[in-house]
Parts: sequence; structure tokens; C-alpha cells
Amino acid sequence: MMKVEDFDFDLPEELIAQTPLENRDTSRLLVINPKTEVIKHEAFQSIVDYLNPGDTLVLNNTKVMPARLMGQKLDTKANIEVLLLKQDEADSWETLVKPAKRVKVGTIIEFGDGRLKAECIEEDEMGKRKFKFFYEGVFYEVLESLGEMPLPPYITEKLTDKDRYQTVYAKEIGSAAAPTAGLHFTKELLESIAAKGVNIAYITLHVGLGTFRPVKVEEVENHDMHAEFYQMPQATAHILNETREKGKRIITVGTTSTRTLETIAHAHEKFVECEGWTDIFIYPSFQFKGIDGMITNFHLPKSTLIMMISALAGKEFIMKAYEIAIKEKYRFFSFGDAMLIMT
Repeated sequence: MMKVEDFDFDLPEELIAQTPLENRDTSRLLVINPKTEVIKHEAFQSIVDYLNPGDTLVLNNTKVMPARLMGQKLDTKANIEVLLLKQDEADSWETLVKPAKRVKVGTIIEFGDGRLKAECIEEDEMGKRKFKFFYEGVFYEVLESLGEMPLPPYITEKLTDKDRYQTVYAKEIGSAAAPTAGLHFTKELLESIAAKGVNIAYITLHVGLGTFRPVKVEEVENHDMHAEFYQMPQATAHILNETREKGKRIITVGTTSTRTLETIAHAHEKFVECEGWTDIFIYPSFQFKGIDGMITNFHLPKSTLIMMISALAGKEFIMKAYEIAIKEKYRFFSFGDAMLIMT
């Protein structure tokens, strides 16, 4: 049994990036290859040099909801924070509420001077509540004007530009957090990659807040992985199967794209148009079937994400690379620098 403690490391707090860089693609890029044990320092723009004609780059086109709503109880005017988690049916949402003890079934909360109202219709443990929402017009347009981006708990600075917590290709709204490896790409960089003859393909995986949930068990294998909704269109399945047939490489952008491709490859042995919920847990000993490399950010100690990249590149090699990244003062987590893992 693997211990969660085996994936721990000391990270100076000053290396946790609190704000995005002015220009997305000027972040740093640590390029690693576990087969050759090469570790190189690059600028992110040089990613194009590591992609070959015929390779396929897979991006997650999910769009982050401004899912944090600040409102007041209709009766007492007490301040209540509501975080949208998952849509159950039309206008009904699972949420997290603070302070939860003030919200019971029947409680009505107003947002934006009544432009949006919510009635609690179900209580659950750990601060979860289900709400029915009432509004005029289109829900997501109302949410866009009233909601705030639900930044990860390790980011304490206020985000001045909401678009900087979205990828430039974000399209399908539904995430509670950004697929942050994609934040480094600009439209111009993607055009340069395509001009080289690299295929660019899209999947959708809506990132849940479970991605930030700490692993609370001692043994890795005992962790209960959260589930997230994914979709793969026929066009992407076709490109990926063709890439495989031609002996070219599939490079995913982020752990979310990786989860999606590995879920489908393990279920079908090839890529197919499909959608569903995945709770795949990727940790060392996992056999990759869908990808040949990954672009990813630097992850939290003892997280399922560092376990995933350790499965791809080997735990000892990843820990060595992280030690170098810390020594060289790379920026960590959502607004931080990137790593390219080539296998």
C-alpha cells in the first residue's frame, strides 16, 4: 500500500502564485522526460518546439461559472454565501452555503437587490443545500452579472479580471474551477501550433470542487475519488484514433483532459463519441492507454493530481523535478508556471 505521506514536499508559501502574469504565455515551462531523465528550463512559448506535425494537442473547453454568490436572507437580512456545485434539473442546484446553520428548508435568499432569488428545498450534511432559483431572463446571464469566480482556497488575492481565470478557448459553461494548465495559452500561440501541423482537439470535463479536496486517508488506494462530468465529440474521437493509427503522439493539456482520455481509452480500447461521469483515480501503477505526454501546472503536496503525474513520470523523478522547481523559484498552483511531461 502506498502512503499519502510519500507524496508530500515542503513548499515555501511565497511560491504560491496569487495573481496571473500580465501575459499568459510568458510563464516558465519545466520540460521533463523520465526516460532520458532530462530536465530543461524553458519559456512557455517554446511549447511549440516540443510538438511535431501530426501530433494532437487535447484541450478542455469547459468554462468556469462565476459560481460564488453573495446574498442576504429575505427575513433577517443576514449575509449568506452560496457556491453553486451542480445543476440537478432546471433551476435546481446543489450548493455549498456559509454559514450553513442559518439556512434551513424554506429559507429564501436574495441576490443583487432581488434580481435573483433562491429557496432552500433540501438540507444535507457538511454545509450542502439544494436551492430552487427564481429570476427573469437567462440564468447564466444573471449569474454572469452577479456571481464571482470561485478561486481556490490557496489564492487570497482578489481577481480583478474574471477572464484571467478562464482559458481563451473556454466554451461549455459548467466548471467550479478552471482547467488551469490551459491558462498559459493565447490564441496566437494556438495558431502557431496549428500552423506547424499539430492537430488541436477539444473535450469537455466540468471541474468540480472535489479537485481541491484533501486526501484524508493514510493509504493512497483507500481514497474515494470524486466524480466529474465529461464529453467527447465525434470529431475529437476521430482525430485521436487517426493520430494513434499514424503513430503520432497525443499530448493532453491538464489533468482534466488526461482523466477524460484515460477514462474512455480504458472503457473502449479506442476513442469514441461519448459522455458520462468519471471517478477514475490515477496513481502510480496505473497503465496509461490514451496519452503520450501532458502539460500541467505544479500541484499541491499529497494531492490526487501529484499522484497522477507521478503515475506518468515516476514518483521519484517527479519529486526530483519538484525539488528543482522549488530551488529555481517556479510559481506554483493555478496561476503558476507549467510543466511538460514527455514520455
